Amino acid sequence: MIRFYAPDIAIDATLDPTESAHAVRVLRKRIGDPVEVVDGKGNLFRCRIADDNPRGALLTIEDRSPLPKVWKPALHIALAPTKHMDRMEWLVEKLVEIGVDSITPVLCRRSERRELKSERLVKIAVSAMKQSLKAVLPQVAPLTPLPQFLADAAAGDRFIGYCSDSTPRCLLAKAYTPGRDCTVLIGPEGDFTPEEVQAAIDAGFAPATMGDNRLRTETAALVAADTFHVVNQLNNY
Repeated sequence: MIRFYAPDIAIDATLDPTESAHAVRVLRKRIGDPVEVVDGKGNLFRCRIADDNPRGALLTIEDRSPLPKVWKPALHIALAPTKHMDRMEWLVEKLVEIGVDSITPVLCRRSERRELKSERLVKIAVSAMKQSLKAVLPQVAPLTPLPQFLADAAAGDRFIGYCSDSTPRCLLAKAYTPGRDCTVLIGPEGDFTPEEVQAAIDAGFAPATMGDNRLRTETAALVAADTFHVVNQLNNY
């Protein structure tokens, strides 16, 4: 069953205009038809259409059940946005499908994209959450300067991935401790500057590599997320 998103459904059981139009005009839902709704906070609501208004469909909630994320530790992916926005949008979609708790676009000295409309990325995250049958919406942060990100980075295992071989790096799959929260920082297409790498190391980030292949920014972020989940699944986390 196709799921809908209503973050305030527990307070106001009305779908927003976009979700209402999809339900009523596209899927032709009518009064009495069942629908499933998630709130992005880990809850699944089984409802019925009470008013099939395409601008604000009213629901009757019949059941509410928790639908938490299936992985235990938190995964935070931070990366310099790609030059081409379609790659960044694709990455957000795939990260949400695979499983991520937060995504932070970071502004670096060599970033090729220095402005970002995070509202579009949030919409893509919502769509991916529904499509992959999840009920927890990852946080998509606004574009954040690298120094600010380093100062506010979450606790747990921290890694910085970059291309230069001037600093010894560990393999992420071996360095990450199963069951611990994890933050992975990926540089821009022109890579981090040496000063940025040192600042990250000083902030507690361990230099890491995703493997022997040279990867694009978005590919490295995706490999990091998949590595996190594989390591935890192999160790029952």
